[in-house]
Amino acid sequence: MKPYVVAFVFARGGSKGLPRKNLRLLGGKPLLAHAVTTARASRFIDRVVLSTDDAEIAEVGHRWGAEVPFLRPADLARDDTPEWLAWQHAIREVEARDGGRKLDLFISVPPTSPLRAVEDIDQCVRTALETDADVVVTVRPAERSPYFNMVVLDQGYARRVIEPAANTVHRRQDAPVVFDLTTVAYAARPSFVLSARSIFDGKVRAVPVPKERAVDIDDELDFAFAEFLMSR
Repeated sequence: MKPYVVAFVFARGGSKGLPRKNLRLLGGKPLLAHAVTTARASRFIDRVVLSTDDAEIAEVGHRWGAEVPFLRPADLARDDTPEWLAWQHAIREVEARDGGRKLDLFISVPPTSPLRAVEDIDQCVRTALETDADVVVTVRPAERSPYFNMVVLDQGYARRVIEPAANTVHRRQDAPVVFDLTTVAYAARPSFVLSARSIFDGKVRAVPVPKERAVDIDDELDFAFAEFLMSR
């Protein structure tokens, strides 16, 4: 039997870095619409559900093809609310409204990475279904390494984020390869999401994504960069 896979787009009404960013037009359509349409194009995904606290976002998401069976409570949409709690709420709501039918796989497709490809989502799904992973994340090669050229400031003095053993790492090329987490997509076992407190409580596997598809929009500069890449 085909696994029951539901994708969720989590889009709050509030955003301090880029106000109302989920409704900002990028390439002629709202930011959240890119997430909805790409998720709907995946051959693995049965439903695309929008989780939002905002009536306007709900209307726009529905117009672009997302289901909006519930509105997210305000206390799960604050700036300081862990999105993990919104994940748990969404799973419970969909299963309850679906007559208790259990999801086989939970997918999160954040609006903040509009340049993702369908294949990025599909690879997350395949990895989750074919391995022992509790969660699958997307990553891209990091531009800086905490082993070599990233620092923290401690009482005015700079020191490396990770201090290697003496004289073992002298060049970036010698440092372990590290990756940046992206918001391209997440895939998780619903039972794990409901029982754990964070992604790294479980077995985590990663799907590498090319840098040009892993733009994460958080402010005006990110948005301008995404517009530049999309125009090309």
